[in-house]
Amino acid sequence: MLSQATPTSSLQTVPELDPMSLFRLDGRVALVTGASSGLGARFARVLAAAGATVAVTGRRADRLASLVAEVPGSVAVTCDLADADAREEMVADVLARLGRIDVLVNNAGLSHTVRIEDETLEQFRGVLEVNTTAVWHLSKLCGEGMVARGSGSIVNVASMLGLVGSTPVKQANYAASKGAVVNLTRELALQWARRGVRVNALCPGWFLTEMTAGMDTDEGSQRHVAANSPIPRLGAEHELDGAILYLASDASSFMTGQSLVVDGGWTAR
Repeated sequence: MLSQATPTSSLQTVPELDPMSLFRLDGRVALVTGASSGLGARFARVLAAAGATVAVTGRRADRLASLVAEVPGSVAVTCDLADADAREEMVADVLARLGRIDVLVNNAGLSHTVRIEDETLEQFRGVLEVNTTAVWHLSKLCGEGMVARGSGSIVNVASMLGLVGSTPVKQANYAASKGAVVNLTRELALQWARRGVRVNALCPGWFLTEMTAGMDTDEGSQRHVAANSPIPRLGAEHELDGAILYLASDASSFMTGQSLVVDGGWTAR
């Protein structure tokens, strides 16, 4: 009796045994938002080091210029992602200059730490516009070309606080926006999986960024992290290098709609 073998046409061609090559991004164009500081700037450097041509965007032109000076071949487009028209103009500019976008890293974000009794509707809407609506909008704008080519990777930088509550750090705006990004990631992944475009979320825990400035020196914050995180410290920005590169590259070619959590074990409690 003949064995019921899986048709070879349904399998990806098996590459030579060179695992590190799967992480290369040579010949690809990556767009990183929120790149004028912190994790976004680091992500841009990592993707460029893996061979990608990188476009960076953010609100602070001087910081973007400094980053581009450090990353050969990269380009900068200043953009306020709270403005829908500016988002469309930014993507059009990148496409005009670089021809395509193969990897989109939706990293830009903001938050307000405030009790909900004191939070204004304008504050809440403002956070969702940047953290959620802009992710949807840029995925749509960049995804059109990816779908047309039948390939692409979108990495939505969510947060562990999209999976669990944030109190005693009171920021309903941020938790709501990042929870929405996690499920938006699932839905976009399902819509585009059979069209060659993968969509995944990266969910960092407590990392020292502009939004968490002072946590590394504030005694109360340090006690909170030490008491609740299995790895009792803040993450260092380089500890996301492997995760962002994995999701952006062919190393994760059979992964879509997932949330990769890098949080020192916080959500494992």
